[in-house]
Amino acid sequence: MGSPEEARVRLPQLRLDELLEELQARLDAARGTRDRVHSLLEAVLSVGRELDLEQALRSIVEAAAVLVDAEYAALGVIGPDGRRLSAFHTVGVSEEEIARIGPFPEGHGILGELIRHPEPLRLAKLSEHPASYGFPPHHPPMNTFLGVPIRVREQIFGNLYLTEKRGGGQFDEEDVSVTLTLAVAAGVAIDNARLYEESRLRERWLRANAEITHSLMSGGERAEVLTLIAERSGEITGSALAVVGLPMEDTGSLAVEIAVGMDADAHRGLVLPLDSSLMGLAFSGAAPVTSADVAHDDRVSAEPPRFGGLGPAVAVPIGTGEAGPRGVVLLARKSGQPVFSAAETEPLQAFAAQAAIAMELAERRHDAEEVAVLKDRDRIARDLHDLAIQRLFATGMTLQSAGRFIEHEEAAERVVRAVDDLDETIKIIRSTIFGLRTREGAGEAGLRARAVRVVGQAAPVLGFAPSVRMEGLLDTDVPKEIADHVVAVLSEALTNIARHAHAERADVLLATDGRQVRLSVTDNGVGIPADGRRSGLRNMAERAEQLGGGLELQTPDAGGTALMWRVPLKKP
Repeated sequence: MGSPEEARVRLPQLRLDELLEELQARLDAARGTRDRVHSLLEAVLSVGRELDLEQALRSIVEAAAVLVDAEYAALGVIGPDGRRLSAFHTVGVSEEEIARIGPFPEGHGILGELIRHPEPLRLAKLSEHPASYGFPPHHPPMNTFLGVPIRVREQIFGNLYLTEKRGGGQFDEEDVSVTLTLAVAAGVAIDNARLYEESRLRERWLRANAEITHSLMSGGERAEVLTLIAERSGEITGSALAVVGLPMEDTGSLAVEIAVGMDADAHRGLVLPLDSSLMGLAFSGAAPVTSADVAHDDRVSAEPPRFGGLGPAVAVPIGTGEAGPRGVVLLARKSGQPVFSAAETEPLQAFAAQAAIAMELAERRHDAEEVAVLKDRDRIARDLHDLAIQRLFATGMTLQSAGRFIEHEEAAERVVRAVDDLDETIKIIRSTIFGLRTREGAGEAGLRARAVRVVGQAAPVLGFAPSVRMEGLLDTDVPKEIADHVVAVLSEALTNIARHAHAERADVLLATDGRQVRLSVTDNGVGIPADGRRSGLRNMAERAEQLGGGLELQTPDAGGTALMWRVPLKKP
């Protein structure tokens, strides 16, 4: 042992070492705090720079994992219902692991606890919390947990979830404080990204409106403008399918004029009822109608199948003024994508309303041009009647009077022929005047409307509503004589199904390509018996033969009968 003197010297040295160690520890803590604050500021700046929402969310998750040294991090976005997660962004789990785990969580268990109670939650062991009920197969083990809410303008946007602090430690109060600070910055960044996205979206809608208005006012065809409406609304909303339907006068039905995108051919030409279809309800109610899963919606007819692989959908009326909607546009996204929110539907509705105004202005301009043409026709007719016919008549009278003084027989005959020609010319001019003052087809229903009426009248007898598709310029290209035969054959075919087929479904296709008209009526009934009466079929065949066409009967693989009646539009 040393002397008392040496002990007294050693004691201050020990105290000095302890003080130096404590000072070093505080310096290290201060340096660590400084570094962490520096990292937090960098994270806040990094997150704040992002204007793309998806990238901003990704940056927030990555920054949170780095700041609290967590192995796994996730950001769950709360859906419109406020009870479930609509999106889930992760860090620390590979794509292969995600594929093995399965679908992203919807907000049950611990994740749902933060949705129900948006307050910071720190756990030493996840499995010990009452709301925990385990992980799905192939999920990596997780014990320590830290969760904090993200608020955007006093509303809960989502939650940050952090698990497995590296080094085996626990999340502490400082981790909670840092994460809450990041969550505040994240809320501001998300709000900015949303506002930026809304401004970009508004700009795209305005450009689309300007494009449609320009196309209409520059004399674009209606089909081209409707296609433009479908294409632009589908592109802006990220839809896989865009469909436009227009009302058929006095039929209580909508005809699908335009279809663009996924399985578009299955929609084009369909005739839909106003009271029992998604598009029909939007038209009759003059308000948007949404569907979370259009492929399994009761308001969509099962036949023909046409929404496979599609999920969220919205039908929006084109215009809702005093005159009512001018049509309906339906948009559908692929299955698994977000439903159409009110924030998306409102600008879409405004776009459709502007398109309706442009369509009405174009129609008014067309009507004004037509009125000008009719006035010009009336003027020409008056001039022909008051000037040309009177002069021709006077000339004829003069020649007729002069003919009596002509002694040469051949010359006299020539004058008589000239007078007859003048009479014939007057008749032609009068016929022309009548044609100028008469509008063809006034008040007469077209083939489309007549066919829809026949199908509607047959529905009560059949016990179900047949599906109807129409293609081509049926009202324009098909002459009235042939249209009368088409309507008669369609009525006869549906009557035969009601009497003999015992069918549960029937599909009608009426189409023309400008060269021929084609009527197809298919059912899933018992088929045509070999010894059955064929007077109705014989009448249909005779009608086709009179017009240079033919009738074919087939038995589809699934059973039933397929009737194909076709005739040329011009006689061979």
